Amino acid sequence: MNKSWAIVNKLLPFSCVDGPGNRLVIFLQGCNFKCLNCHNPYTISLCKECGDCVNTCPHQALSFINHKVIWQTSACQQCDTCINTCGYHSTPMTYKYSLEDILNMIRKYLPFLNGITVSGGEATMQLPFIEKLFKTIKQTNDLKHLTCFIDSNGYLAQTGWQKVADTMDGAMIDLKAWNNQVHKKLTGRDNLRVKNTITYLAKIKKLYEVRFLVIPEHTDLQDNAKHLAQFLTEISPNIKVRINAFHNHGVHGIAKTWKSATKQQVETFADQLKHYGLKDIMLPSVYL
Repeated sequence: MNKSWAIVNKLLPFSCVDGPGNRLVIFLQGCNFKCLNCHNPYTISLCKECGDCVNTCPHQALSFINHKVIWQTSACQQCDTCINTCGYHSTPMTYKYSLEDILNMIRKYLPFLNGITVSGGEATMQLPFIEKLFKTIKQTNDLKHLTCFIDSNGYLAQTGWQKVADTMDGAMIDLKAWNNQVHKKLTGRDNLRVKNTITYLAKIKKLYEVRFLVIPEHTDLQDNAKHLAQFLTEISPNIKVRINAFHNHGVHGIAKTWKSATKQQVETFADQLKHYGLKDIMLPSVYL
């Protein structure tokens, strides 16, 4: 049976960068990648209920009851002490939302929405909930006009995508490196499934956008513009590509020492992709 609840890290009522139009975005907790450059590493794991963070909270917003960490939102000051204490890439500050909770939230902002996007972490880690949510939206008279999108790292197997193919309107997929070994070094996982996901979603016309993140000296995208363009144009000549620029503000660990991508580096990469046949390319609006 499909799950009727989800573990949510954050819910954003309005966004214009997570798919077409104005969207409500649900950020689910949990990820199957461990990207060295992750800006939100506390979204990777579910809480281990170890209790290490409880005594460090300066506002007494956490307690340990029946071997569970309890978060009291009314006392929390969002100081992130618990996140900085956690040794498991997690956070006690998550919400368990039922399907009805999410539907009520959507209806609260419904007059202003074009659709919803489920993101993460990695959204597809909670695929049964997404199945239930999308199916319910498409079968509900006052909601069925909303488009349903997934923002994903693309690691879900094709059999998983097939479960939401009929109710999902589109997906945004990140391709973090061209070479398999480079991808594994950056994320801890290979990229074969990611490439297969891009191919499959394009075939069934559910691929909204492919995203590239330029990290100078660490991604190999810039050196493989020809291969990337050939791969995508052979799938479809009109694939939409979004290029993002890495910035080291707010990252953790070794990525703090990495250089941020410059406007020139991103534009050079975009020009290469255009030279090899890609047409619909979106660049960052801001460089940090």
